[in-house]
Formats: sequence, C-alpha cells, structure tokens
Amino acid sequence: MAVSIDRVYQKVLALANKEQRGYITPQEFNLFADHAQMEIFEQYFYDLNQFKRATGNQSEYSDIVSIIKDKISMFEHWHVGSYNITVANQYGDCIDFDTDIPDLYRLGEISVNYPAKGKHGVCEQLTPKEFAIRIRSKLSKHTEDRPVYVKRDLQGQLRIKIYPYPKTLGFEDSNGDAVPDGSNITTPTKKAGVSADYIRKPKNPNWAYVVVNNKPLYNSTSSVDFELHASEETELVYRILMLSGVAIEKPQLTQLAAGAAGSQIQQEKQ
Repeated sequence: MAVSIDRVYQKVLALANKEQRGYITPQEFNLFADHAQMEIFEQYFYDLNQFKRATGNQSEYSDIVSIIKDKISMFEHWHVGSYNITVANQYGDCIDFDTDIPDLYRLGEISVNYPAKGKHGVCEQLTPKEFAIRIRSKLSKHTEDRPVYVKRDLQGQLRIKIYPYPKTLGFEDSNGDAVPDGSNITTPTKKAGVSADYIRKPKNPNWAYVVVNNKPLYNSTSSVDFELHASEETELVYRILMLSGVAIEKPQLTQLAAGAAGSQIQQEKQ
C-alpha cells in the first residue's frame, strides 16, 4: 500500500528536467518529500471533518468518508499501554507521552484501571481552567467512575495528569514485581494501569543512494518509502514539484504543479 519513493523521485526529476527547468538533489528531494507527506497527512483530518457534514452514500468503494478513514487507519494504534510515570517534584505523577510514544501525532482516548476497586474508566479531557472549576464542586469533581485528565506542555514535552490517579495497585518495579502502594514509586520504570488510543506520525521518507561515477544511484536497502496510501502518489509528485520550483527559482514549475494539484483536488471534492 505504500508509495515507492524511487517512483516519485524519478517522476519529479523527469518533470523538473523537462525543458531544462533544473535539477533537484537527493538532499533537497528528501526535505520536500517529508514536507509534502505531512501536508497530505494533515489534510486527511480536515477533509474528514468536512465530508462528515455532507451526505454520504452506501457504495463500498466510493464513499469519501470511508476512503479517508481507510487512509488514516494504518496509523491508528488502539489501547496501547502501560506508560511510564515521570516522577519529579515539579510534575507530580504525570505520564510522559513524548518519551513513551515518540511518534505520537494525535492523542485519542485515554483509559485508566483502578484495580483496588475493580473499576475501569475512560478519561474525559479538561483544560486547566475547566479542571480548576470542576474541582470546587463535589458533584462535578472527578471520581473513579468519572476520571479526567489534563494535558500540559512542560518544558516542551507533552505530559498527561490523570485524576484520580491509581495509587493503590497496578504498578510494577524495575524487576516486574507488583508494588502495593503507588506512593513508593521513585523511578520512571514503574508502570501504571493506563492505556491510550493514538495516531502516529508517518515515518520520514528517505531516498537513499550510493555514489557511482559521481552520480547518485538508488539504494533500495536503506531507503524509506512514503507511508501514505498508494492513491497519493500523484499528489506527492505535484506537491514536491511546487516546492522544487521555489528552490531552483523556476516559478513556471511551481505554477504548473499547483495547477495540476488544484485540478486533482477539485475532482476529488466534487
């Protein structure tokens, strides 16, 4: 299902070199390839929101919402856990998702187990302001039946604070032995009964090569293909060409690619 990075590279070179418009180095191509892939990937979520508001159809292969969901599905991870607790005075019992999920792109549903009371709940996300308001009332305050979490960006890292945090059971020490009291946790190797759904980022594409007779020759062993759906190959070529036209100072190339990409998008969204 992946898109061959060499096929895209050869198409980009062929179109860019036509009428001597210019040459794109492998280093430039790899930078443009990553940018183009992320643009297309991010657009999936906006398109999904847009087409969910429109009337769909029952066709197996042409319902646009199903098509977009299929493109996103390869990046979905469900109920992955448990996660490490980062214990530090300024953070408290926070979960460091940047460390545990370095390829995290969008965080989905967070679940937490309370083994001591035999309860399992799905956490509701609150902003710090919403949490401060709710905690003042006994009726709206979080419980094991209604756990919540607050997302914080601390020192450039995504950290999640869960309320109430399971401090009785569900922890392990570095040897894998159960820790009966969560208050004894002193290192990030202890694990909590927390799981999450998330969407990961696509891997960075890379056209690897070896130099033969002063020319780059494709190295399939070290290369990384695009992780997007195979249908995105043409869109990738157009987007990379637009970026290439700016880099080699050929506005005609950018205009040509932008026109072709616009026509394709218009056809897809009619």
